[in-house]
Amino acid sequence: MTVRPARMDLRGVAGEDLDVTAAVHHVQAGGLLAYPTETVYGFGGACTADGVSALGRLKVRRPGQPFLALVPSADFVSALGWTDEARELASVFWPGALTLVLKDPVGMFPPGIRSEDDTVAVRVSPHPVVRALVGSGHMAITSTSANAPGQPPATTGDEASAVAQELGARGTVLVMDVGTLPPSGPSTIVDCTGFSARVLRAGTVPVDRLRCALPEIRDDSYA
Repeated sequence: MTVRPARMDLRGVAGEDLDVTAAVHHVQAGGLLAYPTETVYGFGGACTADGVSALGRLKVRRPGQPFLALVPSADFVSALGWTDEARELASVFWPGALTLVLKDPVGMFPPGIRSEDDTVAVRVSPHPVVRALVGSGHMAITSTSANAPGQPPATTGDEASAVAQELGARGTVLVMDVGTLPPSGPSTIVDCTGFSARVLRAGTVPVDRLRCALPEIRDDSYA
């Protein structure tokens, strides 16, 4: 018998007052989610050692490839190593498709989110489902694209459910289905851990827009 991932149908529902209690409880109990973001559907779970291990098993993640974290706000991760440049970028582009790489000097996040050089990648998503989820649970969640190795990320709830089933998730993944997401590029990634901020991956937020806030930002995305 084939066991399909569970589904939370949120199609046609909008706003920041979404009832995502079941999804919060699922994550807190160690389960994983497939959820919509401002770019594509992602897989994620609790930002704990067990949550990272569960997500790593699902995605067959190689060591040294940490997951990023979606957080409720910059204040939620105030213990991270915020530079003046990082604060400026967050104030302008968050919530939004901008991922910031910051130092984690106090070990706020476990290995698998925190890299071997003690950095983490964090973002405040503008998508109402993610905002309701992390806000209701007062938590961060891990994030990686919902796709099988070598395949494009899911852009519909049906695709995310099919990928979860293909990867053997069975009942451990709850799919938060909002239907089809509009076409979008990936988030832009900026490293703010060095002497000056530098773009690691060009994405939805163009480098030209970043330079409106930080004229001296380096573009290493094609290096």
